[in-house]
Amino acid sequence: MTLSSVELEIRWGRLVSIMDEVDAAVARTSFSTIVGESRDFGVVMLDRQGRSLAQSQLSTPAFTVTLPITAKHLLRKCPPDTLQEGDVLLTNDPWLGSGHLPDFTLLMPVFQGGRIAAFVGCVAHVSDVGGRSDYLDDRDLFEEGLRVPPTWIMRAGVEVELLFDMIAANTRAPRLLLGDVRALIGALTLGTRRLATFLTDYRLETLDPIAEEILTRSRRAMADAVAALPDGVYRAKVIGDGHARPITIAVTVTIAGETITVDFTGSSPEQLDCSINAVANTTFADVYYPFKCSLLPDVPNNEGLAEFLTVVAPEGSLFNTRFPRAVRARSKSSFHIHAAIWKALAPILGDRAQAASGSFWTMVVSGENDGEPFRVHMLPNGGKGALAGRDGLPTIAFPYNGMITPAEVLENQAPLLVTARALLPDSGGAGRQRGGAGQRIALTPRGDARLDVFVRPDKMTHPADGLAGGAPGAHGRLLLNGAPAPLAPMTLGPGDVLELVLPGGGGFGPPAERPRSLVAADVVAGHVSPAAARDLYAFELPETV
Repeated sequence: MTLSSVELEIRWGRLVSIMDEVDAAVARTSFSTIVGESRDFGVVMLDRQGRSLAQSQLSTPAFTVTLPITAKHLLRKCPPDTLQEGDVLLTNDPWLGSGHLPDFTLLMPVFQGGRIAAFVGCVAHVSDVGGRSDYLDDRDLFEEGLRVPPTWIMRAGVEVELLFDMIAANTRAPRLLLGDVRALIGALTLGTRRLATFLTDYRLETLDPIAEEILTRSRRAMADAVAALPDGVYRAKVIGDGHARPITIAVTVTIAGETITVDFTGSSPEQLDCSINAVANTTFADVYYPFKCSLLPDVPNNEGLAEFLTVVAPEGSLFNTRFPRAVRARSKSSFHIHAAIWKALAPILGDRAQAASGSFWTMVVSGENDGEPFRVHMLPNGGKGALAGRDGLPTIAFPYNGMITPAEVLENQAPLLVTARALLPDSGGAGRQRGGAGQRIALTPRGDARLDVFVRPDKMTHPADGLAGGAPGAHGRLLLNGAPAPLAPMTLGPGDVLELVLPGGGGFGPPAERPRSLVAADVVAGHVSPAAARDLYAFELPETV
């Protein structure tokens, strides 16, 4: 098949719209806040070889990179010639999937004329898969919960009862977890129907012809974008909080013609006493994303765009951890990768580089409410890093795109009150472009309720770096009744107040170069205090303003 650019755009856009509909179905029918409110999931359409072609526009970026990797593992264990209509495959193995056990990957074949024409898949962070409740101090994978090897969870449209029973028996929230799994299966079923209609409309037996057009053109476009960069070797190092000790993220970026290699040699070794290790799939996804943002932000994501990239991380390092190391909090490490890459490439990317961001934290609240167990998640975000031509956005997810659970939902599903949620003045790093503001969130139990709470913070000792002379953002803080809170599960009783103070994003460029009019507007809007305007920007707001 040879398609004109217009024809390809129309058909490709329709494939994306199908996945947008699947995305909406997941969010609408899910049971847990981590899926339905935080939107910690991604949905992808793949060809018969398991190569990604289209995704929903709200899909979590890393999931859309790891899902085709997982799909190929699933299809090796459960070959296409063993599949039938209504089958759904599942795994949550971190080394085959997206890096930790709460991420369930499901894959469903699309049949046309009696044979497989394509696949639709989903990755979703589910509410609970068992394991320890302290989250950060896991010492190996076996403390982190249930691991499901690649297998069938649906056979010919019928649930595999034993697997459902095993999953239910290994979670603190069986209603939420099984509800989410069934919601994902229902959404994928919708996707198969919509894709079958698409194939019928265009008289296609498979997606292969369109797949080749999408992948070939995308591959060529990214190769051209990479080739436009100056060849060379670029290095940078970023320090992160880690958990028991700080971590080092060291990258060497080698650009040679149409290819890029990112090497993590010199980074911290895998951690034996905490769960911040990243598997190779996670590392690759979080390396790819900043390049996608900088080089081809407007091309719909697909597997062809990632073929320029090689990632090297020594086995046994923080970014290529070995089984069975603990991995549940891998984002404490992997979420610093974009900052290291842009720091290395800032001299050649110019206005396409971004300062480090203050995202993201995790909070889980559980207990009993009127005799019924509850479990709710919130993923609050700090400020986004600034770019050369744009201030950082306040309280927004980066490098992922999850959403914060609304206070009304939290208060409806758990006996708590959100007593404050406000932007933090002076939290965005000073610069020619200011970093995005962090936020303060305060909550307390309602009435005589008791809440079991765990918070996974970051950037409390090593804030988000600025870039090109910009200042770092403000660091985060976690407070219980005004004092530093433990990085361990807490029980809040009547009158206790927990405060999450989310960090700001880094600034870009020297603060002295920020236009005076923008500093004045920042002070008037409350983003920058008069004292900070004077000390950081050498600016005094006229009394008449």
